[in-house]
Amino acid sequence: MQPVGLIVDSDGRKVSTPRPHVESDFSAGADKNTSPPARRRRRFLFAIVPLAALVGLAIASAAWLGFKASTISTELNAVNQLVPQLRDNVLQDNATAATNTVRDLQAHTATAREAAADPLWTMAEALPWLGANFQATREVATSADDVVQLGAAPLISVFKTLEWKSLLPHGKGMDLAPLAAAEPKLTSAAHAVRQSSDRLNAVNADALMPQIATPLVRAREQLGLLRDGLDAAAGAASILPRMMGEKAPHRYLLLIQNNAELRATGGIPGALAVLTVDKGKLSLGSQTSATAMGAFSPVMSVDADQSLIYSTRLGKFMQDVNLTPDFPTAAKTAQAMWERKTGEQLDGVISIDPVALSYILGATGPVTISEPLLQGIAGDLPLELTAKNVVPTLLSDVYSTIADPDMQDEYFAGVAQEVFSKISAGSGDTKKLIDGLTRGASERRILMWSAKADEEAVISQYPLGGAITGASISPAQFGVYFNDGTGAKMDYHVKRTVQLVEECPANGYAEVKVRIVSTNTAPKDAATSLPEYVTGGGAFGVPAGSVQTNVIAYGPVQSNVETAFVAGKKTGFASHRHGGRPVGSATIRLAPGQSTVVEFTFGKIVQHTEPQLAVTPTVQALKDMVLDTIPPKCVPAP
Repeated sequence: MQPVGLIVDSDGRKVSTPRPHVESDFSAGADKNTSPPARRRRRFLFAIVPLAALVGLAIASAAWLGFKASTISTELNAVNQLVPQLRDNVLQDNATAATNTVRDLQAHTATAREAAADPLWTMAEALPWLGANFQATREVATSADDVVQLGAAPLISVFKTLEWKSLLPHGKGMDLAPLAAAEPKLTSAAHAVRQSSDRLNAVNADALMPQIATPLVRAREQLGLLRDGLDAAAGAASILPRMMGEKAPHRYLLLIQNNAELRATGGIPGALAVLTVDKGKLSLGSQTSATAMGAFSPVMSVDADQSLIYSTRLGKFMQDVNLTPDFPTAAKTAQAMWERKTGEQLDGVISIDPVALSYILGATGPVTISEPLLQGIAGDLPLELTAKNVVPTLLSDVYSTIADPDMQDEYFAGVAQEVFSKISAGSGDTKKLIDGLTRGASERRILMWSAKADEEAVISQYPLGGAITGASISPAQFGVYFNDGTGAKMDYHVKRTVQLVEECPANGYAEVKVRIVSTNTAPKDAATSLPEYVTGGGAFGVPAGSVQTNVIAYGPVQSNVETAFVAGKKTGFASHRHGGRPVGSATIRLAPGQSTVVEFTFGKIVQHTEPQLAVTPTVQALKDMVLDTIPPKCVPAP
């Protein structure tokens, strides 16, 4: 090899110069003979190839996730289309079609769940910002599959084995064994749906994209309704056979509430009877009236909070046990009164009003007053009671036709006997009867309390139990209740509306006004044109024809009653607590044709859920009485 260069030293000898340091081409893995520009291009390619691979992988991953998202969306949309079909199958009592629909649902939800369980989808859940959306979608797909596989499928198997008509009263009673046998499957299905509901409720919808949050919220609502229905079915299956006398007869005190003279749970419990249920067969035994029970001394024990609000009359007169809107308190007091008076210890208390009776007659068809003595008492009253005429007959016409209060009680008892005989005979439309009973319970016109703790624990979770605290009460529930102060039957002539008015939040809290509008629609000459038994004749200090009412409003537990206005003027009001809930009350008096507005303002309300409203059931239809909530009209700060 030739030296790169030569120099001559001082002695004249030739000396080679050292080779300049150059990084070995082989150290970069390049060909020794490759030119520098080529080497730079090669190094660029080696750098860009991994980056391109990453980009390609990202595009492929995104495409794959898009494909999975499309699959999940398609399958869940198919599920949404099939759910109404399944409901129709059940309502049409078509077990074969319901089974086929559930099979289709299972296929769709399983595919959606499988797509959301893909490893790449699971990895995407860890991505910042977007990961929560992938996770929420997986939760929806998983919950949908659990509901169908663990909820709907067992329910349809129960549906196929139950003869629903056999679960309604008829001449030979009820076959309760199939319902008892179905209880484990119903309980299991309810548990599965409850877990799915809890899983979706735990997802923070506020952190999601609208495309994910909207269907999540919709799924929560649908699952919540299904959860409530299944819990009710499972609860009923666990206690209904026993309460309907499957193994031993059960006896209940029946209170027929008279809405013409209001009490907080509906009306004064004028007529009383003992209802016996033996293997599902209903029969009325001894009958009497609240008046005949007389005054109790010493008074029955009632908790201090309620005695302070509603006075000791709660435990003194059967007519006043339901001055409180808490039906368990009223029922327990009524049962204790009956036991002290008669020595009979009953299994529970059932309450019903004439409006609920009209729902039942809409299913069973008319009842005919056939007993000769009752026909003689009825006079000009119709001998055939229908869904249309039973309410005016029992709450108005009876007083102008039958003057003697004792004979009125006889008539009420006879009508009750005829109606329950009709129900027990099993005549009429099964579905309409179920709908009528369900409607009556949802409107709190049919109430029930059991003296047995395990049965009452189930009943108290639903409106049927009539409690003002506990599992059946929403955290944002308001209540408006009415107690007659006239001592007469004038509430048949009073029309009322109740409405919540939401105010803008302040410092994280909101205010809600409870607005009650009452109008006395009695004729101007009511003092003379209506029977004295209806007007009261001024016996309790209220002029004949006028109506005096104690208006009671309940707020949510964490709130306070701030103010009360009557006819636009701020007024003093009684303020109390019942079961931790704030209670405000005011008294109004209306002459014929007069109307007034009462407003209670509740403050310090934490807005976690939509406000709900419970009211005393009156003669009016609930839809005409309870108006939609007025939402707040907030003006943004400048």
